[in-house]
Amino acid sequence: MTELLTIKEASEWATDYLGKSVTPSNIAYLIQYGRVRKIGENGSTQIALNDLMNYYKSFNGAREVIYKERLGDDLNWALSFDQYKEAETTKHVHRLHPYKGKFIPQLVEYFLDNHTDKFKTA
Repeated sequence: MTELLTIKEASEWATDYLGKSVTPSNIAYLIQYGRVRKIGENGSTQIALNDLMNYYKSFNGAREVIYKERLGDDLNWALSFDQYKEAETTKHVHRLHPYKGKFIPQLVEYFLDNHTDKFKTA
């Protein structure tokens, strides 16, 4: 039988599992964007522990290995911004609506900070 967790319980489990703060809004984000399945209706939202475990296991170093196998060793993993918490990459406006083409603020900062010529910085 699958163990079901409330959003609050899922955030507490993920915080313990990852060793960093995972808020209930982080879990709600995973549900909203289809990263984990929502179980229940009308305020009784739950998620399966197995779904949550599989989601977070895919991030603990495994993503880099999988992507390098597919795309080659010259992949610049620093541009994955995998080291940032989800709350840091969404900042204050990125949850207003689900727009697939938006860029995380760190990517824009990377290109502006590291790829501007002397005229632009003067």
